[in-house]
Amino acid sequence: MVLVRRYSLLLCTVSVSLLLLISCVNRPTANHTTMNHLADESSPYLLQHARNPVDWYPWGPEALAKAKAEDKMIIVSVGYAACHWCHVMEHESFEDSTVAALMNEHFVSIKVDREERPDIDNVYMTACQLSSQRGCGWPLNAFALPDGRPVWAGTYFPKGQWMDVMKNFIKEKEKNPDKLEEYAEQLTEGIRNTEKIALNNTSISYSAEQLRTWESLFHDVIDYRRGGRKGAPKFPMPGMHEYLLQAHLYTGNPQSLEAVEVTLDRMRTAGIYDQVGGGWSRYSVDAEWKVPHFEKMLYDNAQLISLYAHGYQVLGKPEYKQTIDHTIAFMEREMLSSAGGYYSSYDADSEGEEGKFYVWSREELDMQVEEEIRDAFYDYYNISRQGNWEGHNILHADQPLAEIARKHGHDLAELQDRFAKQLETLRKVRSERVHPGLDDKVLCSWNGLMIQGLVDAYQATATEEYLAMALRTAAFVRKHLLQDDHSLYRNHKDGQSAVNAFLDDYATIIGAWIDLYQVTMDVEWLTEAEAMIGYVQEHFLDENTQMYFYNSALDPELIARKTELTDNVIPGSNSMMAHHLLELGILLDQAAYRDQSAQMMSNMMPELESNPESHFYYHWCALYTRLVYPPYELAVVGADAQMRLKELQTIYHPDILYLGSTADENLSLLEGKYQDDQTTIYLCQNRVCKLPVTETDAALELLKKERAQRSL
Repeated sequence: MVLVRRYSLLLCTVSVSLLLLISCVNRPTANHTTMNHLADESSPYLLQHARNPVDWYPWGPEALAKAKAEDKMIIVSVGYAACHWCHVMEHESFEDSTVAALMNEHFVSIKVDREERPDIDNVYMTACQLSSQRGCGWPLNAFALPDGRPVWAGTYFPKGQWMDVMKNFIKEKEKNPDKLEEYAEQLTEGIRNTEKIALNNTSISYSAEQLRTWESLFHDVIDYRRGGRKGAPKFPMPGMHEYLLQAHLYTGNPQSLEAVEVTLDRMRTAGIYDQVGGGWSRYSVDAEWKVPHFEKMLYDNAQLISLYAHGYQVLGKPEYKQTIDHTIAFMEREMLSSAGGYYSSYDADSEGEEGKFYVWSREELDMQVEEEIRDAFYDYYNISRQGNWEGHNILHADQPLAEIARKHGHDLAELQDRFAKQLETLRKVRSERVHPGLDDKVLCSWNGLMIQGLVDAYQATATEEYLAMALRTAAFVRKHLLQDDHSLYRNHKDGQSAVNAFLDDYATIIGAWIDLYQVTMDVEWLTEAEAMIGYVQEHFLDENTQMYFYNSALDPELIARKTELTDNVIPGSNSMMAHHLLELGILLDQAAYRDQSAQMMSNMMPELESNPESHFYYHWCALYTRLVYPPYELAVVGADAQMRLKELQTIYHPDILYLGSTADENLSLLEGKYQDDQTTIYLCQNRVCKLPVTETDAALELLKKERAQRSL
């Protein structure tokens, strides 16, 4: 990669790190009425660029054929609808006729929605990480040879720098085409070798000591004062905290529970959480969770519902339940389609200004906040005349409400009630503002996460409505995204479904179906999940490693067929699949599934043992835990099985897989357990069961004794 690195130095003066950008001047929109080749696309992000003077193409054979026929380099520009800096670069450059003229004459320009085509984004983001010495983010702008092999990639560029970069490549193609070919060969090889894994035939011994080691490494990156990971910007990492919550169950280490509790406490009162309308922004730009990057994504909100549900089960704090209820209310009000699927995201910008929809002037608040509670309200939410962010006010709290109540002479319960009513008033006032842009495509994988979040909320709060919501969205997936051959579509918009699903789509929907079985006892969910596993085995499996490719074998080939191994804001697709293979292997008594899950874990062990940053593999660490301590099988059979299951599931039991039936059922683990005259509860592990009990309390006491024996 030496030549690739050297070439990046030639361009480092025109590459700008996303995180170093401070401000941007909004440019007037170009008066361009002719539609380019994006006009017939369904993606809201692509349609945002359909009137650009740049002659954009969607990714596909037409654009690639044109590049080869005309021997032109390709510009692959990747972004998403809620991306603030994508909009900035569009206004500065892609709406500018001078910039467009240069792009149209010398390049074939392709626009990609990273949410619709994460496979393409992955290839060119990897190219950026390998070739650029500056930050990589979105918008992602890659330069490639006519066959799609990248030469170099960067992120946002102001207009002048973008022009310089393009002119540099025009010159290089004219004078040094052999060098570009050499760079492309090396960069493509690097892309193909990243996240590459081998079959590990070495037997591994699972140990509690390894679990303690990983748990300790997680503690090293936690900010125990403000929650989340150390430093800024701060991204919520729900899966990492899910792992710590689970680890605490096994080890009893108070640091793990503290890491979760301080994060849940600080986030819910901070600016990253929309105190007025509910819902979470994608990240905060500071270390205090105070100033959000205001875009709201479905995948964050879905996973945070799950995390707060589990936090509520463990810690019992009523404010966690309020946060769950508030977040789900936002999702139902603002992000639910009439067909029953959830939309993808809300933009950070409205009226061309980031955060304008969400912030307040003191004068606006003076008109709405009741005078009797105004001082307390302003003190609690840090409201001032000069504003707490760029002349505006972001509602955020950093003091306990009980302390504010004492300070201002109010009864705490009364103040809580009046604050809630006041926030609802502000929400109604705010609803009259110009809303941020909505990306109204429905993504399969993110809806899978939302179904799981609603099931978790139902279990934690026993709110029947949340289960009904989960079933409604599952019905949407079945009707619009699941096909007769058990394959899935990636997205749905305007009544049309398109794009073959990727591995994360299957992983999240299979996980949602497993969750739905455990709360409904309807075995059809398991049957469908197993059918999807069969489809994944046929079209995604790498026979050489027993891992899964991200793309289906039926998809047109890219320059690399990638395998997703790490866990990020969303758990990686392979780690999710490994969990679901284990779960279905137990629930359906399929040894082959359990064996493959163990093989996938074995393949990952060399990486996990050599990498001190285990938090990038949190879902693999959770799988390792389940292999050290196999999940319990808890079977409830009889007329009152549904009620007993509901009672059991209000408590946090990540080490249990539930089965149940109100009649004789042919699932292997339920055979011979049904009795007409009573409801019985069986606690089993590896198909070996304790004597059955008939009461929930007795089952919980039995579970407590079993856990004590396996304690670390």
